[in-house]
Amino acid sequence: MEKEIGIEVFYTKTPGIKGKLKARPEDFIVDEISILPPKIAENDGKYVIAKIRSRNWETNRLIRQFSRLLGISRKRISFAGTKDKRAITTQLMAFQTSIEELRRLSIADVDISDLYTSNTKIDLGDLIGNEFDIVIRDIEEDVKRNVEEVKRQILESGGFSNFFGVQRFGAIRPITHIVGKHIVLGDFKKAVHTYIGNPIKGENEEAYLAREYLEHTENYSEALKRFPKILGFERAVLNYLVRNPEDYVGALKELPKNLLMMFVHAYQSFLFNKILSERIKRDLPLNEPLIGDIILPIDKNGLPNHNVWIAVNENNIAKIKRKTKEKKAFVSGLLYGSESRFAENEQGEIERRVVNEENLKPQDFIIPKIREISSKGTRRELLAPLNTLALEIGDDQVRLKFKLTKGCYATCLLREFMKTEMRNY
Repeated sequence: MEKEIGIEVFYTKTPGIKGKLKARPEDFIVDEISILPPKIAENDGKYVIAKIRSRNWETNRLIRQFSRLLGISRKRISFAGTKDKRAITTQLMAFQTSIEELRRLSIADVDISDLYTSNTKIDLGDLIGNEFDIVIRDIEEDVKRNVEEVKRQILESGGFSNFFGVQRFGAIRPITHIVGKHIVLGDFKKAVHTYIGNPIKGENEEAYLAREYLEHTENYSEALKRFPKILGFERAVLNYLVRNPEDYVGALKELPKNLLMMFVHAYQSFLFNKILSERIKRDLPLNEPLIGDIILPIDKNGLPNHNVWIAVNENNIAKIKRKTKEKKAFVSGLLYGSESRFAENEQGEIERRVVNEENLKPQDFIIPKIREISSKGTRRELLAPLNTLALEIGDDQVRLKFKLTKGCYATCLLREFMKTEMRNY
């Protein structure tokens, strides 16, 4: 299944320990390393900033619940990063409401703390990274040597392959990139039906049967009666189609803007994963620049700067090699969009081949009917930096503690240790 989202290879060569991830939410603890908005006097701020600790809540579903209970639009609630459902997560959120209203809230498995007011909103990406405490259970016997060897290879490289993880595409229904492809190519009906229909084995049986019915009949009114309430976003789309059966663009606009953007971004992520897989297959380094590569220098927070691109040539390669060794610069791969810049030489050939295989043009990522989800494209570091990694190896489990910069996926580090199928994630 990983191949369906463009992940075709492992970065390390050591055999895996197998095992199971997220056997229980307590096995996957994520604490956001936040950028704190400035604090001001309690009654003067436009936003209430709060630390949200949740158990078994996917971020978009939690925002929906906050919106309902506070009686405000979900557009008045913002956050820096989307978190997994089957986990215990801590993150900052900003609310356009009063501290008193927020303090009165009571949601199962959600703690709200550290409230203060600010005039600065939290936007997507406003974080440094995340700190993880993860347990892999039911590992195979006699694997201690394999665990230590994978750790050695990763730390020696300075990180691991920076794939977009399964969460980007949907762990149970990995279809967000397919929805995004249909949007980019202007087939909005296919986009809608891929999202609300398209039954996939493994999901809730009631949901599966409802999607299957819709797939076979395209009867929106009857399908709406069959869709379980847990599928709130799908029901919102269906509700719209009952009233406006041919308006697929309007139906998509019933979804939260960040989810709509995620569809397009997931398709770009799929292309990036294929590009990164091919570079690894060709045994080209991720942590060392080649002539023709494009480099991202670090910013003031020590993160790769996606707004500054430096082409590697014969004149600057020695200097850039030093910078990458010092982790002050990173080799990048393409996130294709309307204003993309390809690398040159072998990396450029890889990027162009992947894009051409999908028959894409830059203007495809300009989406006039939903202009706000158009994407200019950018570049992303090929190596997810990792400097420290603590391991605790038990009889049948391994516990890992580590920090990742924003945009990097813990599951893509864990797959290097496990080397198992995606269904166990």
